[in-house]
Amino acid sequence: MTTMTEASVREFKMPDVGEGLTEAEILKWYVQPGDTVTDGQVVCEVETAKAAVELPIPYDGVVHALHFPEGTTVDVGQSIISVDVSGGAAAAGAAAEPAPEPAPEKKPEGRKPVLVGYGVAESSTKRRPRKGPTVPVQEAAVQVVQAVQSELNGHGPAVVKERPLAKPPVRKLAKDLGVDLSTVVPSGPDGIITREDVHAAVAPPKAPEPATAAPAPAPAAAAPVAAYDGARETRIPVKGVRKATAAAMVGSAFTAPHVTEFVTVDVTRTMKLVEELRQDKDMQGLRVNPLLLIAKALLVAIKRNPDINASWDEANQEIVVKHYVNLGIAAATPRGLIVPNIKDAHDKTLPQLAASLGELVATARDGRTSPAAMQGGTVTITNVGVFGVDTGTPIINPGEAAILAVGAIKLQPWVHKGKVKPRQVTTLALSFDHRLVDGELGSKVLADVAAVLEQPKRLITWA
Repeated sequence: MTTMTEASVREFKMPDVGEGLTEAEILKWYVQPGDTVTDGQVVCEVETAKAAVELPIPYDGVVHALHFPEGTTVDVGQSIISVDVSGGAAAAGAAAEPAPEPAPEKKPEGRKPVLVGYGVAESSTKRRPRKGPTVPVQEAAVQVVQAVQSELNGHGPAVVKERPLAKPPVRKLAKDLGVDLSTVVPSGPDGIITREDVHAAVAPPKAPEPATAAPAPAPAAAAPVAAYDGARETRIPVKGVRKATAAAMVGSAFTAPHVTEFVTVDVTRTMKLVEELRQDKDMQGLRVNPLLLIAKALLVAIKRNPDINASWDEANQEIVVKHYVNLGIAAATPRGLIVPNIKDAHDKTLPQLAASLGELVATARDGRTSPAAMQGGTVTITNVGVFGVDTGTPIINPGEAAILAVGAIKLQPWVHKGKVKPRQVTTLALSFDHRLVDGELGSKVLADVAAVLEQPKRLITWA
């Protein structure tokens, strides 16, 4: 029997499918040990904190082993599959004697296969244990040198201050919330600081219990602990997109001072223009709806008030004004809220903007939004009107200065040309970061959007 050499086995490691992502969950394997794979063939689907992504294998060969079962969260850089690339007899030997598969995890009863982006895997999460706390060599050397210099300068004995252990997303959360990681008590394995530790550090301390003359008598029997009723309750693990969104929203809400302004506007002429554009030959086959014109109105308002298209740089204490607009569109999906954005939306014509908007929505519905599509946004629109509500007070997407909420468009009595008539009316809400957007700038932007929707001809005169 032909045996396989170590040189013929290639290890495919979990890649960083976004910018700075540290882990991903294996949702589904498309291959098994003994299967033949080719360069570019999709072997599995994984879910990161931003999106569900299919991973292609970068070489030809025969699958030797799968290192993790479905439902396992794997760190970036860990090998997830090994492939024998020798071909011929060696490949046949690998197929004849595949490596033993990892023991399958017990899956919740009644779990059904789901399409990409339509539901989160409910399997339990397993992580490989860390070998132990480590500090980068260069950083450790710098700490030693600084400590020795401190002793030589007469500032006391040399003490090397150990850097708190935390993953990059946790460090960013701590920075956003203004938490010094050196003061946080870690609860993770090997002294690693978790997100829960950071949130606990900013939580208000519990009020001390009032002192009593004598201790209360012990109860006759301990109170029963509330049990989880599986027949009447459902518990959904918070991970992937939902977990990342929750952390981002908490960070934004408690970091950026939000201000929200509202305006109610007659959009009857805009609705008429939507119907006319649907009949226009240049718009055939494109997604034409009120959101398209609202997006165009916001782009016009940003052109007239460019300082709204900015972000706050806490590290450098600077306001960064963007000379481009990556227009984010909030999309509610079964996997959670995502905000993909249309790159360079300011340069697009109305047909181009319609095409980009249609592609963005279709991709989000199919669960195929890439991490890159959700990065680099500068301003966002959230259309809560599709749910039949008038408007809301949206939370600013992290790294941006403003977000526009659009309410339901309804037929309402309205004073038009001195008479009360039924008109198409909606309410807009603009939330902005008051650190870099004052009331005047925010009001001008919101008023310009309303003016364009009331008189769509301004799309031509103001563009």
